[in-house]
Amino acid sequence: MPDWVAGNALLALVSAGLWGVGDFSGGMGVKTAGGSVGAALRVVVMSHMTSFSVLLIVALVLGDPFPHRRLLAWGLAAGVAGGLSLSGFYIALSRGAMGASAAISGVLAAAIPALVSMIADSAPGWRKGMGFLVAGAAIWMIAAGDSAHEQASTTWLAIGAGAGFGFYFVALKYAGAGGLIWPMATARKGSISTCALILLALRGAETVLISRRVVAWVLCTALFDTSGNLIFIAATRAGRLDVAAVLASLYPASTILLAAWMMKERPTRRQGWGMVVAGVAVGLIAG
Repeated sequence: MPDWVAGNALLALVSAGLWGVGDFSGGMGVKTAGGSVGAALRVVVMSHMTSFSVLLIVALVLGDPFPHRRLLAWGLAAGVAGGLSLSGFYIALSRGAMGASAAISGVLAAAIPALVSMIADSAPGWRKGMGFLVAGAAIWMIAAGDSAHEQASTTWLAIGAGAGFGFYFVALKYAGAGGLIWPMATARKGSISTCALILLALRGAETVLISRRVVAWVLCTALFDTSGNLIFIAATRAGRLDVAAVLASLYPASTILLAAWMMKERPTRRQGWGMVVAGVAVGLIAG
């Protein structure tokens, strides 16, 4: 068996695939609910409450030790950053701003943990380093849009979401040092609390329709996003954070492929080449 199959690279790629499906589901849920800030926050709160309930039951059944002090703080911090970043990203997706938003957020989400990992764990070697650069180019090619208006209207939202995702990757890695289930559950507590407080502040400012279709999208989001997160924690425990974060940041590819299948949105030529470049990056990083 090749080393990368037994290591964290394959786990990170599986995480990317699951996250992409979760992002598509979350974006569709927010769009169905109206595409507003309140809709995004409600989708995040509902999906994270669903996953928290399941994670809590699993943790109690398995008897996982509850994290304390530093591990608990990292888990809660990951949840706050993840909840806010997801809310912003879902708003962008629901408004058709997948392009530049996903590109900027994806590159930042990969770059920040890679930098932290290089400082903490030393340089990854020339082959992996080259793979990180190629992966950054692939993320941009896959996700970047052609609309100048889209870039102007979503740049700051994308920067904020990308920085938040990058911090989320780092915090989740350190929270995961104490286990697998509880770190994810504590992260959900952080995101639910943060988004619920913002919703209370916005109470009455927006009308949001929560239909059966919205609930269905929420359940899909909870399933795929939580599964992707658990596998990402496993990937960080199996190897370097930079490898896990950079490969997991290829998540826009599965979102775009799913949109092409379900919504008949044909990938552009640049996106097609981006997926080819992503394959080269995977070979360099995991080889």
